[in-house]
Amino acid sequence: MSLAYFALIVSIVSASTLEIAGAKFGAQLGTMAAALSLLAATASARKADYDHYVRATSWGRWIPIAIPLFIAAQLAPLPLSFAHPIWASTRDAIGGLPFGPITADIGLTVSALLLALAAISLLGVTILVVRNRSRAELVLFVLGGVTAISALMLDLHRLSPALAGAAPSDFTTTLAGFGLMLNLAVMQLAAERAETHHSVLRSVAIGLGGLVGALASALAVFGLSGTNSAIAAGFGIVLILLILVIRRLDLSPLAASALSAAALIGAAIVLSFLFEKGSGPVLLRLVPDMGAETRAALERMLSDTRWFGAGAGTFAAVGRIYQSDAGAALTAPSTAAAVFAGMGWIGLVAALAVSSIALARLFFGALQRGRDSFFPAAAAACVLFALVQSFAGPGLLRPAAILCLTVIVGLGLSQSVSQSGSR
Repeated sequence: MSLAYFALIVSIVSASTLEIAGAKFGAQLGTMAAALSLLAATASARKADYDHYVRATSWGRWIPIAIPLFIAAQLAPLPLSFAHPIWASTRDAIGGLPFGPITADIGLTVSALLLALAAISLLGVTILVVRNRSRAELVLFVLGGVTAISALMLDLHRLSPALAGAAPSDFTTTLAGFGLMLNLAVMQLAAERAETHHSVLRSVAIGLGGLVGALASALAVFGLSGTNSAIAAGFGIVLILLILVIRRLDLSPLAASALSAAALIGAAIVLSFLFEKGSGPVLLRLVPDMGAETRAALERMLSDTRWFGAGAGTFAAVGRIYQSDAGAALTAPSTAAAVFAGMGWIGLVAALAVSSIALARLFFGALQRGRDSFFPAAAAACVLFALVQSFAGPGLLRPAAILCLTVIVGLGLSQSVSQSGSR
């Protein structure tokens, strides 16, 4: 697994750092590293690895495959009744065949398909690679460091633009949210090491590193980002605290269920309040303010979207049809809006279902894990942050953010069932 582990680290670091730097080939390099890690893991996997993968994905190992299968179906010739209304209108105007691909841009949808396959590959590879607890810790440190650097770049640019160049704010905000949860997990790891009589000096160093990363991420999310992003991060922190309280107080199943239900009701009330504050389509209620013409164009675009969407990854291409100003591109206001426009209600519901199932699996895995519960707890918090953040901004559309979240989920799933002595 050494080569698979190395390729996994390369995929995370290269995609994230190059995306922050504004390079155009970060996603391609990350995808290539993901493919290499999959080949290496497949070649070196043993029966014990396969058994571990089966246990870690017992919640539904085939469910994530539904998304790339749906994207692939958008490339196949289908009746135009399944496609975006503009294609049926075009056929009525100029004639042509009554069937064709659903997607508005085959090249963009193929790229989205490759990214989805890379994400699923990284998920499986991560589950196998981080069976070993020492490797799991190193992956956690890498993820915490990369996301903290992203948050620090946002902090420096907002506080003093001369110190750091402009990085994509939506992307850095998303990574900062992940970094807050991950570095809180690093701090818990340091506390656990101190409790189990590891080197006190090393535990303090790890804890201080996690504290610095958490503070930089907290400043980026709570101080320099939008209100909705801060609320999304707040949900993640509450989830970590909820798991910690249930475990530390050793609550009975009934008490833990009551506390969890109360937290769930509170989150539902807050989300209902946030959505009721906005107006217009639900998918646009949490996004930042935009011009009246831009909002009107987005509302027309979303109202024309059918169950199958206009093709994964084609938001910008389809947006050119709706934009009123020829010189201004219509960009996705949020991840949820982009997924809906590209994959329709089916794709959006599938993505939300996969995320919710993973969240539940990680939450219960954290409650059952024992002293290593901070791995699945941090992963669950990141998934919850991503769910709420997906309605507030487009940061999760960045390939590096998708790959990072996939590795985080794989880390949490693997350590939900792993044993510290596994090889």
